[in-house]
Amino acid sequence: MRAALLALALLAAPAAPAAAEEIGEVDTAFKLLGANHKIVVEAFDDPDVPGVTCFLSRAKTGGISGSLGLAEDTSDASIACRQTGPVTIPEDLEEGEQVFRQRTSLLFKALQVVRFHDEARNTLVYLSYSDKLIDGSPKNAISAVVIRPWESAAAE
Repeated sequence: MRAALLALALLAAPAAPAAAEEIGEVDTAFKLLGANHKIVVEAFDDPDVPGVTCFLSRAKTGGISGSLGLAEDTSDASIACRQTGPVTIPEDLEEGEQVFRQRTSLLFKALQVVRFHDEARNTLVYLSYSDKLIDGSPKNAISAVVIRPWESAAAE
């Protein structure tokens, strides 16, 4: 009975935001102690729309506090999303659904990505923004993916 309830809860739970894969990084400032400040480039696939990948660049604070995970990263980030395969839009796609979340400080701050579907233009729009409990005007960026027919390599 307990296993059946757990399985049912897992099926009913919304999909978790995607996890990012680090593509690369660039040091931006030397720190004598601890890691250098850097810009990290990460990629994640939309968990509900196969064939769409988003690429994020974000600042990562170094130094001793950054190395220990105690530093607050700046809110600077950029996003570029692309169609990387055939795309089928699910009928139950939720507007403004969170598809990615990355903690950028020990408390109260995160980089998030939400998705919108512009049906009139057959386009998915991804909004990245940094939230902080205290601030009211977060930094943000958008990327749009126009859905096009996709031919597989086998068809060529």
